[in-house]
Amino acid sequence: MAHTPEALRELTEISTQIEAAVVLDREGTVVASTLDDERAGQLAGPALELLRAAEETRPEGESLVQLDVALRDGVVFLVADGDRVITATTGPEPTAGLVFYDLKRLACARAAARRSPRLPQKPRAKRAPAKKAPAARTRKKADDAGT
Repeated sequence: MAHTPEALRELTEISTQIEAAVVLDREGTVVASTLDDERAGQLAGPALELLRAAEETRPEGESLVQLDVALRDGVVFLVADGDRVITATTGPEPTAGLVFYDLKRLACARAAARRSPRLPQKPRAKRAPAKKAPAARTRKKADDAGT
């Protein structure tokens, strides 16, 4: 079942050009999506086919990093991130550089999360309670005590 992690939710809020985004593995399994499961699968399948076709035509030794395909009603963007693929759709004539930047930023965040497991936070050192200073005697009290 596809779900929408916080990073994808933020991606579509920050990048006003991105209408939908799907993260899938190289087998075509949807890992996360801003769409319902059926629509995510409808985007993931053709995106993976497109990626495989592009990878077959690349020069030997070069890896595919990004790909965009302009359609009549919008653009499909793909960013390859190791074993994950991030695909997004936009309306017509988006600012491609900004869309790729946002998708790569998401890919970097995902990679960092995979490499850096959360470390337990150190407990905060407890501060000793402040010592109360002895009450100062005023001259009047001293005078009163002496009489």
